[in-house]
Amino acid sequence: MKENNRIVNDFTLTVATRNGSGSQTSNQTLLRALFKMGLPVSGKNLFPSNISGQPTWYTIRTNEKGYVSYKSTPDILIAMNRQSLQDDIQKIKTGGVLLYADHLVKEIERKDIFSYSMPVKELSSKIEIPTKLKDYVSNMVYVGIFCYLFGLEMDSVKEALNFHFSDKKEAFELNYGMVEVAYNFAKENIIKNDPYSIEKRNITKGKVLIEGNEAASLGSIFGGFQFASWYPITPATSMPESLTMYAPIFRKPIENGKNTFAIVQAEDELASIGMAIGAGWGGLRSLTATSGPGISLMSEFIGLAYFAEVPVVIWDVQRVGPSTGLPTRTAQGDINLCYYCGHGDSEHPILLPGTINEIFDFGKQSLDMAECLQTPIFVLIDKDMGMNQWMADQFVLDAEPLNRGKVLWEEDLAKFDGVYKRYKDYDGDNIPYRTLMGNRSEYAAYFTRGTGHDDAAELSEDPEIWVENLNRLKAKLINAKQMAPKPILSEMEGAEIGIIAFGSTHQAIPEVQDLLLQKEIKTSYLRIRSIPFDESIKSFLEKYKKIYIVENNRDGQVKDLLLLEFTQFYEKMISIAKVDGLPLIASWIYDAIFEMEK
Repeated sequence: MKENNRIVNDFTLTVATRNGSGSQTSNQTLLRALFKMGLPVSGKNLFPSNISGQPTWYTIRTNEKGYVSYKSTPDILIAMNRQSLQDDIQKIKTGGVLLYADHLVKEIERKDIFSYSMPVKELSSKIEIPTKLKDYVSNMVYVGIFCYLFGLEMDSVKEALNFHFSDKKEAFELNYGMVEVAYNFAKENIIKNDPYSIEKRNITKGKVLIEGNEAASLGSIFGGFQFASWYPITPATSMPESLTMYAPIFRKPIENGKNTFAIVQAEDELASIGMAIGAGWGGLRSLTATSGPGISLMSEFIGLAYFAEVPVVIWDVQRVGPSTGLPTRTAQGDINLCYYCGHGDSEHPILLPGTINEIFDFGKQSLDMAECLQTPIFVLIDKDMGMNQWMADQFVLDAEPLNRGKVLWEEDLAKFDGVYKRYKDYDGDNIPYRTLMGNRSEYAAYFTRGTGHDDAAELSEDPEIWVENLNRLKAKLINAKQMAPKPILSEMEGAEIGIIAFGSTHQAIPEVQDLLLQKEIKTSYLRIRSIPFDESIKSFLEKYKKIYIVENNRDGQVKDLLLLEFTQFYEKMISIAKVDGLPLIASWIYDAIFEMEK
């Protein structure tokens, strides 16, 4: 927002440091302090895949319109890393601001930006800091100077640090003391001459800041998960780690003191999915979390769960492939991998949350779907959503009871007169009944097969039985369409073109629409939240002359799936796809669409 040449509450801040330098506390403090001042924020951590030493960047965006998508050209840069300094400085937009540690460089060559020198080493020597904490606490220098220059309230910083350090009083006092020293230095020695400033608002009332992986774990906990297995992999690890932290708090032990859940760190991805499927077969609401390489290793077991009709939920926090690729960068490249996962003919339902609240909600919905459909359910987010802090409305628990699907107990089996068949479609809805461990009926047992079988689970290689069974499994996708979250449509009166997006890419689309509207280009927007596709997508494709499909991968994987199902609209569908390891930038999407519309 501009006021008399002042730019108020509208900037992108990038902090450039070294990986392993301990800057996360300082960066999170800035993010949360802005949030405490009532300003919409997003924080994106861009870090290398090695352990330490290489450049890392943390980008905070705030503006009163609530735009939270990534921007690669910062308005304000805090430079703390000599290695990337010159490249970082060149990225600052004209008229932007540079805060730099004075030991890095003596003179700034760019004359089209405002610059302020920070005596980081000098100021950090003014308080007594334990040697092992020196680098960490020194980062608080830029927090204090930032507060003075731009009007970030010290009370908000204090709240943010209290949140971070909780009951660690000494750590709080040490870090806040450094902030005060830097703030007072700036107040006495720096003359502000840039246009950026921060003013308190009340826009974030009722909202929370949380990582996507953390929201996924909470959603699964309140969604009734009973078993989780996992093997560490970036960027999914923090999801099961959050389960380990929160489950003992929110899923209190039953009367005998035993937990109502189990979380197991397996020896590898194959063991992880095997455990999860075994637990699902036994009757537990079961899940695992991994990323693309993990899905590849799990594919044979996933095929078993599909064919043997065992419920399990698989959270895929996507990163950049192929191969090891870019382990700490983001992409939406696992759509095809998950949809067709397994050899032979198989298709799996996929949920595509686009907000933090949906990630939480899909925790329960995915477990319900897995049990009702008796099949693996994939939930796809990505590194951008999973490992970054996002604003969300306070979570609301689903009041509906857990849906366990078609489960038979002793009294139910008595009605079958001793001829219960595990894989028989009794009701014509493509889904058989199942029994769970603990059922004491003599008719409850059955043989679980990954090989050809008839509806009584007896071994069979009969061609007609094979075809009938495989077609029934495919028909479950019809059930999945009915249960899965529907697309969300936002129509603009007079629009002749449409935009389709999903997942984290959604965050950029409202800004893209506003930029296009400035050029008098009206757009309607359909956000896909699940695959297979809901029939309402066909109506959207019919209505608009051109449809741009935006996704963070190279090949336009969702567009290809849409083409397979809605071939008659192939001339209308235009792919806007890119993968470079970064979240898609609103200005890039806008440029791509505007060039075609010109």
